[in-house]
Amino acid sequence: MSLLRVFAAILASAALAGCLAPARGGRADAPAPQAVVNAPYRLASGDRLRILVFGQADLTNDYAIDSSGAVSMPLIGRVRAQGLTTAELERAVAARFRQGYLRDPSVSIEVQDFRPIFILGAVACAGQYPFVDGMTVQQAVAAGGGFGPMAVQSRVAVTRIAGGEAATFAAPLTYPIRPGDTITVEARLF
Repeated sequence: MSLLRVFAAILASAALAGCLAPARGGRADAPAPQAVVNAPYRLASGDRLRILVFGQADLTNDYAIDSSGAVSMPLIGRVRAQGLTTAELERAVAARFRQGYLRDPSVSIEVQDFRPIFILGAVACAGQYPFVDGMTVQQAVAAGGGFGPMAVQSRVAVTRIAGGEAATFAAPLTYPIRPGDTITVEARLF
């Protein structure tokens, strides 16, 4: 009889574990939001930019967005980049150069290297990986060495920061990922 109680306790624990809500930001079984895929790319710490100031070779260079979300440039110092698109940052940098440094600056910015993605859970080698433009959930899992032997291949959760909030949702293997996403592969209990 006590073996039956132990087995019942294990089943109850497994059932309750499945009911736990994911970390802040939503349910892992919620559908993948299309609006988050189509939203313009927002810069964040870890992105590396190529900033071109036309006619100013000394100011044209590669710049990294630091941990506080800013880019440091000669003459104008730190410029907030966190949460901006490249077009918005172009306008901000040009405005700063207009404040006594250049008469009519023309600035162009492109992302040289995107911030990394994170792959967690039941994969062969969980960790941080470089983002590749056009990457899908399946390609990200492959970068992490593929599904582990206990992986639930039908349930992959993606956590993405959108509008300053973390959102976690279930995503199909063909779902496009973005820089900074965390892909979590669930593991079977047995």
